[in-house]
Amino acid sequence: MTEQQREAARPVLEVSDLHVSFPSEAGTVHAVRGVNYAVRAGEVLGIVGESGSGKSVSSMAVLGLLPDSADIKGSVRLDGQELLGRGDAEMSKIRGKGIGMVFQDPLSALTPVYSVGNQIVEALRVHQDLDKKAAHERAVELLDLVGIPDPRRRADAFPHEFSGGMRQRAMIAMAIANDPQVIIADEPTTALDVTIQAQVLDVLKKAQEVTGAAIVMITHDLGVIAGFADRVQVMYAGRPVESGPVDEVYYRPRMPYTIGLLGSIPRLDEASPSQDGPREALVPIDGNPPSLSALPPGCPFEPRCPIAVDRCRETEPELLTAEGADHHSACHRAHEVGTDELPRSQVFPVPELPAPTETERLPRDRRPTVLELTGLVKHFPLTKGAVIKRTVGTVRAVDGISLDVREGETLGLVGESGCGKTTTLLEILDLPSGQAGTVTVFGKDIRGLSRADRKALRRDMQIVFQDPMAALDARMPVGDILAEPLKTHGWDKARIAARIPELLDMVGLEAEHADRYPQEFSGGQRQRISIARALALEPKLVILDEPVSALDVSIQAGVLNLLDELKTRMGLSYLFVAHDLSVVRHIADRIAVMYLGRIVESGAADEVFAAPSHPYTQALLSAVPLPDPRKERERTRILLSGDLPSPADVPSGCRFRGRCPKYATLAADDQARCRDEDPEPAGVGAAATGHAAACHFAAGIEVV
Repeated sequence: MTEQQREAARPVLEVSDLHVSFPSEAGTVHAVRGVNYAVRAGEVLGIVGESGSGKSVSSMAVLGLLPDSADIKGSVRLDGQELLGRGDAEMSKIRGKGIGMVFQDPLSALTPVYSVGNQIVEALRVHQDLDKKAAHERAVELLDLVGIPDPRRRADAFPHEFSGGMRQRAMIAMAIANDPQVIIADEPTTALDVTIQAQVLDVLKKAQEVTGAAIVMITHDLGVIAGFADRVQVMYAGRPVESGPVDEVYYRPRMPYTIGLLGSIPRLDEASPSQDGPREALVPIDGNPPSLSALPPGCPFEPRCPIAVDRCRETEPELLTAEGADHHSACHRAHEVGTDELPRSQVFPVPELPAPTETERLPRDRRPTVLELTGLVKHFPLTKGAVIKRTVGTVRAVDGISLDVREGETLGLVGESGCGKTTTLLEILDLPSGQAGTVTVFGKDIRGLSRADRKALRRDMQIVFQDPMAALDARMPVGDILAEPLKTHGWDKARIAARIPELLDMVGLEAEHADRYPQEFSGGQRQRISIARALALEPKLVILDEPVSALDVSIQAGVLNLLDELKTRMGLSYLFVAHDLSVVRHIADRIAVMYLGRIVESGAADEVFAAPSHPYTQALLSAVPLPDPRKERERTRILLSGDLPSPADVPSGCRFRGRCPKYATLAADDQARCRDEDPEPAGVGAAATGHAAACHFAAGIEVV
């Protein structure tokens, strides 16, 4: 082996037997319990796991960013030099120079009172002998490298003037400013739309190519890791439970927790359910991670593991070789998993969902309409002035949309943040009468309805919000929360007392939970309580606003299965709003894609996902990561340039043309048509299917 080969084989960052604990009122919290990994130059290590598994704490320990109260043991070596035990002054010389960091929330990581360019200049001058002018020029080069448009002008902008995706790119520019040996990215795409997520991942790859750095990617999204990482480490209860090359772990997992995580993910490439057969359920991991201040004896995953045996309750398994020299698993039964006696497909049995009802089997045109919007418009005046306000523009949040939801149907409304999805929901729920267009609920035009009629309509139309903790009153026990809508609609005490246990049982909770407060439940349980509250009055239509976006995938799977089951059992219709197209692919019968206040494509979910016809839909679908390394490596991304335009400054003609990859390939006459003429939705494919796209040059392609 040559000297160059030996250097390439030597780890740049090596973490050995890392332990981190914190004191707390409940006792010592063992947040990290024996983490080991090594990453080489140019290599990407993905660290995945549920919230509270110790992923972020281990990275903060590597960077020396934990508080003084943390007890840290083990070894962290950067290029052979020990980092643990060094003071903050010494670590400050290493942070940014030896190790770059991309935080989850760039708005809290960037200083709001300094321009983005000045913050990059500061990072450069701390570690390099550069004058202000040279550092500013380098900052502009870095912003250009990470894809910030007009970098010289935007260098003088402040963080709040950047969109979420641009702020994350600025963070990456700062992280690579001094050519670090290692870049640690802690959930860098969690709060971003899929289109922006694809851009950020592309920028990270480009940054790695420019710097040659090793990357440690921390995330809960197994799809992101599949196409980005070379190796993966799965963490649970503060320690690694499986590790190895990404193909080995994804295609031949030996730890039940890893198998459960992979089975709980809704996939964009899953087969469409037939109209006559039930939808295939996701695989939830029942229960919640253990408290790290009171770990049970034996394997921490044992209470949630479907194949646990007596030995699992007595001793915690070591991380040992499972398959091949480089694949390790911490499971007493790892040698059995994947064999004929215990196939991986049987580790977590797939729950059965109820068969479709007679209504769900009927053709769509024979079902009654429960909600219909026709030409709905919601504009807001843009005002200026503190005392005397004057209108200086108009925010066109919802700009003429039409859609309908039939009985027993789930309509998925998707689009990027800022496209008008939530405003549409608020307009429906507010039951206004003065806006342009019409809202028809259960066959009644809401214009001119009396107050009593509106109250009756709201009883049949309920909502589940994105954040259950914000939606549930923390001062009220769960029983009182569930009783509130019943009291509002005149139920007597005896009837309410009988209804509350029914509701808790319906969503998989116990009757005794009625006396507890929301903060005593996990995130998934709180969302189940929100669902129970929405179903208290037996509505016909439930509006779901990002109901699973804040949940870990293992918990998300159980909530999605519950929604599927309740829909069939209670004859519900759903309007399901989400930005995660994998979730929408799993649960929706039809889909409406929204962009800048308009529906740009709609139709049956299987048709839209199989052959999207609008360039925006095609870009959205191509940006969704698949938890399949081979498929991810073979896919071609359609990367959109820039961010969603402001609804206060809607472009002329086709509002998508400024980001449209097809627009640049058109002839001059066709481009002029896109600039001058706003396309109306037109049918694509078979006329009877109702598949329509608002594009002058719509053409279906396969993107998955």
